[in-house]
Amino acid sequence: MGLSRSQIEAIALSLYEAEQRRVPIPPVSATHPAADAEDAYAIQVEIIRLRQAAAPSVLAGWKVGLTSKAMQQMLDVYEPDFGHLLESMRLEDGCTLEPSEYIWPRVEPEVAFILKSDIEGPGVTESQVLAATEYLAPALEIIDSRIKDWKIRLVDTVADNASCGRFVLGAGRVRPADVDPRLIAMNFYSDGALVSTATSAAVMGNPAASVAWLANKLSTLGQWLQAGQVVMPGSLVAAVDAKPGRVVRAEFSQLGPVEVRVR
Repeated sequence: MGLSRSQIEAIALSLYEAEQRRVPIPPVSATHPAADAEDAYAIQVEIIRLRQAAAPSVLAGWKVGLTSKAMQQMLDVYEPDFGHLLESMRLEDGCTLEPSEYIWPRVEPEVAFILKSDIEGPGVTESQVLAATEYLAPALEIIDSRIKDWKIRLVDTVADNASCGRFVLGAGRVRPADVDPRLIAMNFYSDGALVSTATSAAVMGNPAASVAWLANKLSTLGQWLQAGQVVMPGSLVAAVDAKPGRVVRAEFSQLGPVEVRVR
């Protein structure tokens, strides 16, 4: 670690206040060049502590980011990152987003995992993830950055809770045994126009691999995935901006649709 405890707490407070005030801050990687990934995760944990102290909310699950090789190469990293999902971050399918609650929101389509049993690393495999999963569900993640103009490096996004804003689960529920988790097709729409298509294999070849990575990563921090939690394993395609008046919808084969509107 390159930062002191007092620096970690100060950066966490600045990111927390940036979110509350909707005013972004300069990149942490620029203002604190000594910060490393370990510092960034410590900042993230402190931000979650601040949020829960201000408005108590249980841990609903986790999100995984940087699952594509393109994003990893852009940030010069060789593994994904993760963030916390609090229950207060959950939105209902079909809800209307309030742009004033975000800085620069974007929407990503994902195949969410809803767990029925704990998963504790190390050595977790894809098959173990699927055995511990109760349902797969259509999902959207509302990403946002408290870093000005989304000018992020690894330290910036990790410190900023992996750039997470909110998450939405659609109504569909499918048991993993009833579908090939690698071959779930998805069409992504903005205002009714098709933006992109993909299959779930776009996430590390199998989104279950992303969840396994998370379980193994958490084990190095003395944590584990718990029954009832939601895991967002990463986006199938590039995000779209949540512009005012826009309707963003993802339609997944077998899982069904999920949608948000922007006021």
